Amino acid sequence: MAEGHVVRGTSRDSGHVPALEAAGVEAFVGDPDRVGTIVPALQQVSVACLLLGSAVGDPDRIAALHGPRLEMLLEKMIDTTVRGIVYEAGGTAAPAVLQRGGELVSMACQRSRIPYELIDADPSDHGAWMRVAERAVERVMASRRR
Repeated sequence: MAEGHVVRGTSRDSGHVPALEAAGVEAFVGDPDRVGTIVPALQQVSVACLLLGSAVGDPDRIAALHGPRLEMLLEKMIDTTVRGIVYEAGGTAAPAVLQRGGELVSMACQRSRIPYELIDADPSDHGAWMRVAERAVERVMASRRR
């Protein structure tokens, strides 16, 4: 946002919308368990940041978010304006789950020839995590301009 970019953030809980908006984020309510509810949030988006590394809940649901749901979302992104992806490959989710998600992102982006970054910063250090995420977005955007 400091660079003048619009940031759109999604939450499955409409109660989080005021906090997102207070942070300057364009809020969108969608459920990552239902990929079709997320796709409309991708309209006019250049770089999608998939930040579910610390999603909480049933381990099988978390694995699905970073597995089949992620795979479906990546397939649907092909028909959008998204031309770069940042994926959170670190966090509190099981390391094997995050590794698999990173592999899916890598394969999809290589196949589609779009730039991507995998971030593995410690989300408990918000300042450091934010700097890593911002640099990842900058690198993806810079590689799009080449």
